[in-house]
Amino acid sequence: MINQHEILQTIEMIDQQHLDVRTITMGISLRDCCHSDANTSCTKIYDKICRLAGNLVKTGEQISSEFGIPIVNKRISVTPISMIAESSDAESYVPFAKAMDKAAKEVGVDYIGGFSALVHKGYTVGDRKLINSIPEVLASTDVVCSSVNVGTTRAGINMDAVRDMGLIIRRTAELTNGFGFGTDGGSSVRRRCQAGGILQCGRG
Repeated sequence: MINQHEILQTIEMIDQQHLDVRTITMGISLRDCCHSDANTSCTKIYDKICRLAGNLVKTGEQISSEFGIPIVNKRISVTPISMIAESSDAESYVPFAKAMDKAAKEVGVDYIGGFSALVHKGYTVGDRKLINSIPEVLASTDVVCSSVNVGTTRAGINMDAVRDMGLIIRRTAELTNGFGFGTDGGSSVRRRCQAGGILQCGRG
């Protein structure tokens, strides 16, 4: 049973220590958005995100208001785009990122993650295309998070991917004046790297 001390402690955490919920995330599978035509696939991605996440921000605000605890970021995470776009005829995956960016802005979330590739066990053609698209994507979108998983404790580290990602990060810095500025004129990429992590290793 909740006692008076716990109530006062919670109030102090909110008022004095600025307790908040850092992020709520909706996961969306885009497996059914694969298509041989890139434009069709992008349209399906946009439509599905808008359909499923249309009430995410509103629901988050209702929860925040009900419990009196701020929710800092509302976020969407989707199936790694390298897996989805690989079915298409696209040579660049920038249009997929722009479809994600447009949908995220439409539903009002702060970030959308999933412009990603899992290369700890090696590259596919789709993985390479996605990685090569990252600099332009982060320079031309505002809320898309990108990440590349280059290693796990079980599989080890793909050192070729680490080398390639070094070049990609450098190219991203060149396209964004070294600060990660997106189209919004602010430190968009820096915030998105904090939210998503452009280069990462994982467990498993």
